[in-house]
Amino acid sequence: MANPVIITCAVTGGTDHAHKNPAVPVTPAQIAASAVEAADAGAAIVHVHVRDPETTLASTDFALYAETVDLIRQARPGLIINLSSGYGAMVTADQIRDGRSAAEALLTPEARVEHIVRLRPEICSLDIAAMNFGEQMFLNSIPDLRVMAGLIEGAGVKPELEAFDMGHLSIIRHFLKKGVLSSPPLVQIGLGVMGGADADAHSMSALVRLLPEDAAWAIFGIGRHQFPVATQAMLMGGHVRLGLEDNLYLEDGVLAPSNAALVERMVAIMGLLGRRPATTYEARATLGLRRAG
Repeated sequence: MANPVIITCAVTGGTDHAHKNPAVPVTPAQIAASAVEAADAGAAIVHVHVRDPETTLASTDFALYAETVDLIRQARPGLIINLSSGYGAMVTADQIRDGRSAAEALLTPEARVEHIVRLRPEICSLDIAAMNFGEQMFLNSIPDLRVMAGLIEGAGVKPELEAFDMGHLSIIRHFLKKGVLSSPPLVQIGLGVMGGADADAHSMSALVRLLPEDAAWAIFGIGRHQFPVATQAMLMGGHVRLGLEDNLYLEDGVLAPSNAALVERMVAIMGLLGRRPATTYEARATLGLRRAG
C-alpha cells in the first residue's frame, strides 16, 4: 500500500487577487473558516498569510496573525499550521531606483519572522529565492536567510524551504552541509512562476533529482498547472500543495467556490489512482513535527 499523501492547502496568499475570486478569504475569521473547511476536505496542513481587511492586500500585522492562528487552533486543535515568512522581500525595479520605496518594502529578516517566533506554528515557509517573480523581484539574500533560519529553528518551528529553480536547491544543500539548516529538510518546489522553472515533467524530474536524499518534499503548480503538477508530484513519491493562493479556478473558466473544493478535487484524483490523503497524525509523524504551542 502506497504511503498517504500530505495535502497542504495555501488558503489565501499575499498577491493582489482577492478581487478576482470572492472565495479568497480576507479577514481572520474568513481565513480560519476556510482553513478548517480545507481540513475537513482532506488537507493536513494549511499555509497561511494574512490580509488587511480594509484593502484586502497582504499584511504583516501581528494582531491579524495572532487572531487567525487562535481561531484555527480553537476550531481544529490538531490541524498543522504553516505561516508565511515571504512578505517583506518583494520589490520592483522602480522601487529600487526610488530608494525610499525600496526601504519601505524590504523588511529586516528579524521583522519577517517575528510573528513566527512569537506564535510558534509547527511549520513556516522560508523562501530560498532571489529571482524575478512575475513583474517583481524576490530578494532573499543568503545572509538574511541565515538569520531567518536561525530564528525559525530556534523557536522550534520547522522551515518549509520553498524553491523555484535549480539554484535554490543548491543553496538548500549548502545550508544543510554548513549546519544552517537541520536535517531532514522539508522542501516545497513551486513551478510555473514567471522567472522560475516551468511547470512541466522535465523540470519536475530535474528538480526532484537535486533534492537532498532525506528530504520530505512537495510540489505545487501555479494557475492551470495546479492539478497536473500535484498529480505528477504524487506519482513521483512526493506530497502536494493546492489552494486559492496559487490558483483561482476549479476548471477552465470556472472559479473555485472555496479552498475545500480544490482539496476535494485533489482527493478525488487520488482515489482514482489508489492513493489517499494523509491525516494530520500521519503528517506529523512523517515530518517529525511537534504539537503546536
